[in-house]
Amino acid sequence: MTAYFKKFILDDSGATAIEYGLIAALIAVVLITVLTTVGTSLNTKFGSVAGSLN
Repeated sequence: MTAYFKKFILDDSGATAIEYGLIAALIAVVLITVLTTVGTSLNTKFGSVAGSLN
């Protein structure tokens, strides 16, 4: 019984999955932030070009 609890406590395979999930979530947040900023900048730039063409 003691060996089972020791094996359970030393098992860290679940922690690895959680770490990968946190990394994926962080990458998603960074991508959303960057793409939103770039999209806003492009929208402003295309608006300026469209205004110049008129």
